[in-house]
Amino acid sequence: MFEIRVICTEPDIPAVTAALTNAFTTGAVRQSKTFDGSKTRLYVTAEHRPQPWPTSETAYAKARSIISEIGWTARAAADKPFGEQIGREFWLRKAAVLDRIALQDEADGAHGDAADVATEAARRLLDMDRAAGLGPGGYSDGPYPPDHPDSVRNPRGYVRQEYAAWHRHH
Repeated sequence: MFEIRVICTEPDIPAVTAALTNAFTTGAVRQSKTFDGSKTRLYVTAEHRPQPWPTSETAYAKARSIISEIGWTARAAADKPFGEQIGREFWLRKAAVLDRIALQDEADGAHGDAADVATEAARRLLDMDRAAGLGPGGYSDGPYPPDHPDSVRNPRGYVRQEYAAWHRHH
């Protein structure tokens, strides 16, 4: 939450107020005259509007098939030298393929543990990104860094955001 102060002329007040309301979630607008009385000061408490998570259709639009991604993650895990850490791309692609499997199960009405497994993989990616200090200006160009409350509440949404960003860069 933050406060915005705008100094404007009386006729500009409706347009300024409308622009602020369109750009942010705002509280009541408080007004007072400037010291010389020629203009009006507007004070408004605002918050950034929550951005929607990418839909699965958007995030995975250009993704390889689920079978292909399962093969990639299996090869990446098998080819890793003993004792070497597996990188972020592995955890991102693993979380994304598990999310896609869970989405397919949900669409098919299947009642298994795919959603739980996908959520745990997403949390692993969140933990990794948090430990790496990724945030605004980090890998993702999405609105939610790994320590954002919405990322914690919806780790699979975070995976979709990160996968969409990763795919744009590769």
